[in-house]
Amino acid sequence: MQLNQANTAVVVVDMQNGFCHPDGSLYAPDSEAAIDPITELVEDAREAGVSVVFTRDVHPPEQFEDAHYYDEFDRWGEHVLEGSWGAELVEELDPRENELVVVKHTYDAFYQTQLEGWLDAHGIDDLVVCGTLANVCVLHTASSAGLRDYRPILAEDAIGFIEEDHREYALEHADWLFGEVTDREEIEFA
Repeated sequence: MQLNQANTAVVVVDMQNGFCHPDGSLYAPDSEAAIDPITELVEDAREAGVSVVFTRDVHPPEQFEDAHYYDEFDRWGEHVLEGSWGAELVEELDPRENELVVVKHTYDAFYQTQLEGWLDAHGIDDLVVCGTLANVCVLHTASSAGLRDYRPILAEDAIGFIEEDHREYALEHADWLFGEVTDREEIEFA
């Protein structure tokens, strides 16, 4: 799969201490295992001049106090609180000054963020999506991209998960409904 470096971005979803580090509140070993493949994908993108975008899931402590229905703390417990170590990106993924870091407050990195405007301003059409968790923030961000007429390509060997069947579901769902799925080694930036 050959992608034009000028209109492609690699989107790294939520590779944060809270999810990827053994001391994180929502640590998943397979999210930690995704760090090296994602780091390699990011380095390949940078060498080719491809834009790189990072997302960070961040929650103010009071975010869900007045929630009518949507309450992530009820489902997951308190996690990636604003200003906490858990909310920071893992040290292996150190964004460069010219790379966008999107702070999001839901599973979808497009919801009430600057992501879509930034991608449009930079002429981006194709998104290589990686990160964690496969069936949560990766899936919702990739589906939102597809519904906005971007081409989401999920790098299946650079995606973290809690359970293998969650990963399989997310990849099959994405491939069937709104995107494409491939190994990162199949991706070439030209």
